[in-house]
Amino acid sequence: MSGNNLSSQYYSAIAIEHFENPRNVGEIVDADIEGQVVNPVCGDEVKFFFRFEKTEVGQERVIESVSFQASGCPATIATSSIATEMLRGLSMTEASQLTRSDYAEAVGGLPKSKQHCSVLAEAVVKQVAANLRFKDELSRKDSS
Repeated sequence: MSGNNLSSQYYSAIAIEHFENPRNVGEIVDADIEGQVVNPVCGDEVKFFFRFEKTEVGQERVIESVSFQASGCPATIATSSIATEMLRGLSMTEASQLTRSDYAEAVGGLPKSKQHCSVLAEAVVKQVAANLRFKDELSRKDSS
């Protein structure tokens, strides 16, 4: 049992490590886009900040860096932390294909009662991808 009362009976060593020492926490001041979601059931909230590698016009964006801010339970913080590591270097298409199961598996699994926490990372990535597609569509219309 860790100092934060996270039991290894319920959480893997990876989940405990990411909760106690979350990676990539905080705002990226010069982020290209951000996304925020709230779980209406439990009230957990995450906000992700994305910065993309510079690409040629028309090329797909690749995630250069991503960070998060979260208010929630240990499972939400752990899955958000590991998500930032998983997303770096992926295209938005690749990132959008990751599922809540991918994030849950990456932290060594989650207790059944905490599976919903992995939904937040998936939801925020899908939100950002949709917002980017919308932004791109508007840009194309403006330049026509």
